[in-house]
Amino acid sequence: MTAEPVELAEILLTRERMIAELQNNPGQQERKFLLSLARAEPDWSLLEIEHLEQLPAIRWRLQNLRRLAENESGKVAGSSGRTGAAAPTALKTSGGARVTRSRGNHGDSPASPESRSDTMSTVLVTGGSGFIAGHCILQLLGAGHQVRATVRNLAREGDVRATLSAAGAEVGGRLSFFAADLEADAGWAEAVTGCDYVLHVASPFPAAAPKDEDELIVPAREGALRVLRASRDAGVKRVVLTSSFAAIGYGHKWQERPFDETSWSDTNAAGVSAYAKSKTLAERAAWDFVAAEGGNLELSVINPVGVFGPVLGTDFSTSIAFIKRMLDGGLIACPRLYFGVVDVRDVASLHLTAMTDPAAKGERFLAVAGDSMSILQMAQVLRSRLGAAASKVPSRELPDWLVRLAALRDPTLKQTLPELGKKKSATNAKAMRVLGWSPKSNAEAIAATGASLVRLAAIIDSPPVSV
Repeated sequence: MTAEPVELAEILLTRERMIAELQNNPGQQERKFLLSLARAEPDWSLLEIEHLEQLPAIRWRLQNLRRLAENESGKVAGSSGRTGAAAPTALKTSGGARVTRSRGNHGDSPASPESRSDTMSTVLVTGGSGFIAGHCILQLLGAGHQVRATVRNLAREGDVRATLSAAGAEVGGRLSFFAADLEADAGWAEAVTGCDYVLHVASPFPAAAPKDEDELIVPAREGALRVLRASRDAGVKRVVLTSSFAAIGYGHKWQERPFDETSWSDTNAAGVSAYAKSKTLAERAAWDFVAAEGGNLELSVINPVGVFGPVLGTDFSTSIAFIKRMLDGGLIACPRLYFGVVDVRDVASLHLTAMTDPAAKGERFLAVAGDSMSILQMAQVLRSRLGAAASKVPSRELPDWLVRLAALRDPTLKQTLPELGKKKSATNAKAMRVLGWSPKSNAEAIAATGASLVRLAAIIDSPPVSV
């Protein structure tokens, strides 16, 4: 196995930067491995440790380092007069097997001379205080990018910085904030000027259905168009839009075949929520804009199912709030509902890959870990993984008629009524095939959600420390 790409680690990541990144990393095996990369003395045997790839704290670092190393190796090979396809890079996995990936596929090809290196890109993340956006910012900073984040009010900057810092990010000079609202033009031109890429993550997602569906549809659609116009005018290379499975799998008759990226929700069908309409219409408007008025602007779209995983603070999604409600004892039993599941860390990594991979241009990608889960199955994972911390989590399923009765007083439950008993499946085959995406399991995502909520509650409830 060639070690050529890793021998370039001294060029790609200086020893000082690597040591700085390791300061908050307590693991000894991963510390030894990453330090060996920083010193350009790879210890490949450590890749045989099965748990190494599972550790979320370093997984993205390894993936990014390999991608950068392969890119840089391709440049060196080209300059030395070699012709033909670049040699494949083989990595040893647990059990001694080798996984071979040819450079030049799915974003591993060398950057063209006129393009900027991934480590020097300036990236705007909209909705910077949000759940998915926070994890995108973490991974972007970790990968060496200059990051800008929009918030509706700059008063939020301090809280967001503190949250990211507590999660291990270096939030100094490489992170800046801009005030911009999806419902107003002000601030967007300034935010995108000088950016290479934009991750448009911001979109309204209320806990209860609005009285007027346009309260969701108009900000989502017009906000996406504002971001795209500003990005085009500023010369941004690519926008990655966070859409949703809600733009794919709603308004259809039941089907056994898994939904894929060719499907679109029918916004005219009965029972389709305002949220599903907003995501569908916003995404369609985005594709139409790029096709008709986008110029050189590229678009990629990520369509996540229910996003779970570790929370960074108290600003999290409706799907996370559902888990919190179970942990707090707010549900006496589980509604007969089914959700696709994906870990937020995998959603963020898919955004980053789609941002730069040439194969992602003009494509949409479903982000789903596996088969859909019932609320009862999620509860069972919480009870089995969290022990006493999940003592209030329900252990039985609620009959549909009781859910309908409870929904008369519970706006959150009312939104779910059209989906009672409906099990939908979706496939991640495209993201895995085209972008090499490999998500965590459903159980890991749900367990990580619960564990992080328990930790967050402990932090919030802890008394102040006297000094």
